[in-house]
Amino acid sequence: MRPVRPPAELFDLTGSRAAVVGGTGVLGGRFAACLAAAGAEVTVLGRSAARGEAVAGGIRDAGGRATFVAVDATDRTSVQDAAARVGRLDVLVAAPGVNSTTPFAEIDDAEWSRLLDVNLGSVFRLCQAFAPLMAGRPGGASIITISSASSGPPLSRVLGYGVAKAGVGNLTQYLARELAPDGIRVNAIVPGFFPAEQNRAVLTRERIESIVGHTPLARLGEPEELDGVLLWLASGRASGFVTGALVRVDGGFSAMTI
Repeated sequence: MRPVRPPAELFDLTGSRAAVVGGTGVLGGRFAACLAAAGAEVTVLGRSAARGEAVAGGIRDAGGRATFVAVDATDRTSVQDAAARVGRLDVLVAAPGVNSTTPFAEIDDAEWSRLLDVNLGSVFRLCQAFAPLMAGRPGGASIITISSASSGPPLSRVLGYGVAKAGVGNLTQYLARELAPDGIRVNAIVPGFFPAEQNRAVLTRERIESIVGHTPLARLGEPEELDGVLLWLASGRASGFVTGALVRVDGGFSAMTI
């Protein structure tokens, strides 16, 4: 029998470089802080310089290593410029996101295109631009996308967002096959309901009561409850034979029927 690695070694990212796109948001900022706490040198990427610098500064204040790079993930040139600034990379967390509560019959072409482009098209562009920086890394590399419980079965009030996030899950599995020869694993975290900026308009009190009533663990998630799955997927020692997986962290929401 081979020796068992100590848990601390399994999830140690010391010496690795990670980038979190969408790192200026609630969950993205947590992802960046978590990777830095595990030893990674982290680049926080997003549109807001003020918020990005605040996240990176908080990580540095806690003893980690972090910088901010501005990016508009809907613009290919901006994404390519950001990738050039980041350089070699071991872990990419692609977490751009925007939501909408517009009823189906009232969604116009512009809003439909925006929802698909920010939530799905951006992930496609990011993976295209950053994958070459990750190919052939010692011990392999990891791309982690962020899908959603709304990706299916369908939920009310989030049609465009849910369709795009279903696409993220499908794209993740295609990329797992496409990038495996380059030593890049691609997996998705599928969060349940975690309070964040993009779902603030959706999570009314009545909505929260409905969600909690449909969740076996009977509550919403806390951002830190994504730390474990994030580090597992980021570490080649911990999840080296895992690719194409859609890992649900939803308190049992997807397992509930009537």
